[in-house]
Amino acid sequence: MKHARFPAKRVGIVGFGKMGRIRAQALEEDGRATIARVHDPLPIAEPRYPVAASAQEIFDDPAIGSVFLCGTNDLLPVQAIAAMRAGKHVFSEKPPAFNAAQLSEVRAVERETGRVLMYGFNHRHHAGVRKMKDVIASGAYGRVLWMRGRYGKSVDENYLGTWRADVKRAGGGILLDQGIHLLDLFLYMGGAPFDEVHAFVSSHYWNIPGIEDNVFAILRNSDTGLEVSFHSTMTQWRHLFSLEIFLERGYLVLNGLKTSSGSYGEEELSIAMNRSLAPAASWETEERLHFRVDSSWRSEIEHFLDAVTLGMPVTSGTSEQALEVMTLIDRIYKNDHRVSGVLHERLQVVGG
Repeated sequence: MKHARFPAKRVGIVGFGKMGRIRAQALEEDGRATIARVHDPLPIAEPRYPVAASAQEIFDDPAIGSVFLCGTNDLLPVQAIAAMRAGKHVFSEKPPAFNAAQLSEVRAVERETGRVLMYGFNHRHHAGVRKMKDVIASGAYGRVLWMRGRYGKSVDENYLGTWRADVKRAGGGILLDQGIHLLDLFLYMGGAPFDEVHAFVSSHYWNIPGIEDNVFAILRNSDTGLEVSFHSTMTQWRHLFSLEIFLERGYLVLNGLKTSSGSYGEEELSIAMNRSLAPAASWETEERLHFRVDSSWRSEIEHFLDAVTLGMPVTSGTSEQALEVMTLIDRIYKNDHRVSGVLHERLQVVGG
């Protein structure tokens, strides 16, 4: 669908906490847009931009063409609908909704209004991830056989006092907070959805109602045979990111993720240049690439503004891709047949 273009010279940001500030910095680095107004339900200390009294004030401003939604999870789908109906193009943080059904309502408004809608899956824009995708697309190493991913972080008691520990505002725990990125990468690298899901969803340590702290899952596409092992956790006790992709004639292993905090370590990609003889591959056959700059935020902003100002299509972070990952998340949550404790609490709140 060709989107109607709308000048992006003036944008608004709704939700001006950590993510709102990250988006503001990336917008300034891009240089094509002016941040006209920002809004946050909490007082903004030493604001650099004009502050709106409400999100609706930003939506109603005819001089603002695009809106960045960076608030709590419960508000994102509601505000996306309101902004598009007010004629704005929308960039929304993840998760796009609490479940696929809710996201389908947002997509209906996207089709109705013809506005640009893009979701913040910035991991697709990390240099190491893009290199992996390029290698797979080249066909040099054959088809993908299987993938394995681990994404974990450490939280402390302070987490209990944040909105992320409230299922009514967060919609879920570590799966919606962080694991969603890894699932999106599996779909991105594999190129097809997973129709077989076996999962365990649990809260063994924090015991927060509706907020899982660990998810283990095995996924498979029954047509291609592509299989995936997945673990998302906030009892890692040290931040960790690892994505491994094994192909017919080699492998790609990305360890670490370049972030501003540096908490996930160095972003290093190991690539097997060719298949070694049995009994095992040798370390000497690997090429190691190091990515020392996180350009993902800037790249995402560029992609969105290209769609809004130049009429170029959104290819990463589309609502269709978001629906694929939310459908997979629904299946993971529902697949834990115990439906007790953490999972039961979430189902009661979000209607999953």
